[in-house]
Amino acid sequence: MLHVVHHPGYVVETERTSTFPHDKYALVMRALSESGVKMTVHAPEVMSREWLEAVHDPAYVGEVISCSVPAAKQRRIGFVIDERISRRSQLSPAGTWLAAKLALQHGYAANSAGGSHHAMADTGAGYCVFNDLVLAANRMIEEGDVSRILILDLDVHQGDGTAALTAGRSDIFTLSIHAEKNFPTRKARSSLDVGLPDETGDAAYLEALAGSLPPVLDHFAPELILLQAGVDAHADDKLGRLSLTDEGLADRDRFVATEAKRRGIPLASTLGGGYGADREAVAWRHARTILALSATISAWDTA
Repeated sequence: MLHVVHHPGYVVETERTSTFPHDKYALVMRALSESGVKMTVHAPEVMSREWLEAVHDPAYVGEVISCSVPAAKQRRIGFVIDERISRRSQLSPAGTWLAAKLALQHGYAANSAGGSHHAMADTGAGYCVFNDLVLAANRMIEEGDVSRILILDLDVHQGDGTAALTAGRSDIFTLSIHAEKNFPTRKARSSLDVGLPDETGDAAYLEALAGSLPPVLDHFAPELILLQAGVDAHADDKLGRLSLTDEGLADRDRFVATEAKRRGIPLASTLGGGYGADREAVAWRHARTILALSATISAWDTA
């Protein structure tokens, strides 16, 4: 059984001329439905202001909730923060948190949104408003669900916001495997960064993943993995540079799930990046990642 967190509020209809596809969350859910997988959909509530402010600057949280984000910050984010985007930005972190809770029960769960790894304490950036990965990790630890979390970021872009927001924490380990020459120009320092050259390709990418993830799992021994499963490392992605094929992405996802399953570590995934004119193709890349992760870990699920 696949457990997916989704809310209609994730989907915001906008003009399709934007690089960021605001409707891709609905397309991903449609792709999952068309795949025929047995699926239970869970709906999140908005994350409370208290938990948002536990990670983000209260003034910035207030700007987003009241839709009064300054123009300079909106430009940095990449789109206008209106009531619909504000609501989605409060739902998505709660969705990642709920997926994490479900993963503890079932071994794996997915948020059909999230992965907003560029959001900093006092501003959003790069199509990210609130950092759902850090918000979910912080809440899971503070409420006593787990004591150590690995945030594994496989987006083509470095998770600079995630790294900055967790700097100095011994209970959250951040591992980012990304294109070194891609956005952001100024990288933050993750617990471990693996910067790859342009056009890395499947074999070299898998070698880098195999050389970095297992040692982190063995030495840090996380009790939960939050996976930023961006698909923008794909060769056809508008913003990617690592030139992975469909099979390369599938091998990536199966490797992560196998390593987690072998050690008995629950895994929750978020969407992350995926860009291109063919919105259906991008949605199917995201859906195939969720399906591959679920199929690999499905033996845990007793529900």
